[in-house]
Amino acid sequence: MNPVPDRRRARVVPANPVRSALLVCVIVAALYAIELVDVVLPADLDQNGILPRSVDGLDGILWAPLLHDGWGHLLSNTLPLLVLGWLMMSAGVRGFVAVTAVVWIVGGVGTWLVGAPGTHVGASGVAFGWLVFLLVRGFLVRSYAQMFVALLLFFYWGGMLWGVLPGQQGVSWEGHLFGALGGLLAAWLVARGTRRDSGTASAGTLPA
Repeated sequence: MNPVPDRRRARVVPANPVRSALLVCVIVAALYAIELVDVVLPADLDQNGILPRSVDGLDGILWAPLLHDGWGHLLSNTLPLLVLGWLMMSAGVRGFVAVTAVVWIVGGVGTWLVGAPGTHVGASGVAFGWLVFLLVRGFLVRSYAQMFVALLLFFYWGGMLWGVLPGQQGVSWEGHLFGALGGLLAAWLVARGTRRDSGTASAGTLPA
């Protein structure tokens, strides 16, 4: 018998849209505050990014998504972070944090392992992970509403996925690729958890 879908997890927009929007705006504003500190001091915070295959660069896995190579770099990431971050809040704050943590770690570790020489910074890897998560989760949990949102995102931002391929000078395609893989892993984990929870419900009922 097919498992009963968990409708609580099939939400496509946050339960509290305004609060979620404010929270995402605060997160993005924090990135601008960090960049301002980097420019004003100047603090050269970018040196704390990921330095592939260097022990000294391991802590960059934690800091790289918070750092950007100038205002232009941050501005290019702002709209995807705002829109995708808000949609990610549909899973609730705990779900948002859990998925982001998977994307953050997988993207960072993968970049550290195979990244090109030089320091890697930027939140675009997280944005790629969010995008891929939102694109595939509906198909994995069989939610038509989430599938529809995925199609809209694909038509608008599908071209962004080319960023996982090498070729653009000065762009960390490794961060994009492994961030996207982190989003795919997170979507699979969420779908597996949904099926497991649904499977414990009685036939014809939703799990508590």
